[in-house]
Amino acid sequence: MAPTDHDQRQALRRQFRAKRRALSAQQQQDHAQAIARWARGAPELQNAACIGLYMASDGEVDVAALAQALDEKGRLLALPVVGEGSEMDFYRYEREQPLAANRFGIPEPPAGAALVDGESLDVLLVPLVAFDDQGARLGMGAGFYDRYLARIDATRRPMTIGVAHEIQHAHSPLPTAHWDVPLDGVITEQGWHPGR
Repeated sequence: MAPTDHDQRQALRRQFRAKRRALSAQQQQDHAQAIARWARGAPELQNAACIGLYMASDGEVDVAALAQALDEKGRLLALPVVGEGSEMDFYRYEREQPLAANRFGIPEPPAGAALVDGESLDVLLVPLVAFDDQGARLGMGAGFYDRYLARIDATRRPMTIGVAHEIQHAHSPLPTAHWDVPLDGVITEQGWHPGR
């Protein structure tokens, strides 16, 4: 029996998550600092007033240093909150505000945080499991980001920038589905990879 597209995606997820988890704490920190240095000077972020971020888990690149730099420059920051269904929305992130762990154990803004409309986001920094040279992104499989972006008028969507370790770069095209929203680019510790 031939493997299905779903089987192929799951196998790729296992492969790239294992690579990501194999990085040492020092490598993780070095990559996060290199990405923060690159992103601080990136015109895509220099011109953005409102930026969606994420809280790292499972070996994802930690964007805390970048969040601090953006906050110090007066950018409005937002973090995802996953609702009771499987809808995700972004809420205002105040760095001094305590966060609450969601059902996946990922910190998110507490109840009462201000909703940030998707059309107000200029840039959305997106975690990923793997990416390719065509801007395809392989996520964890729940589809939160693709569904979120699909709800925003395509002409008003934020620029989507993947944040990854270079070892997450797939050198062959990743399998995609019609609902997948391609990335505009990806930043790794080695710099910028253009997307779609």
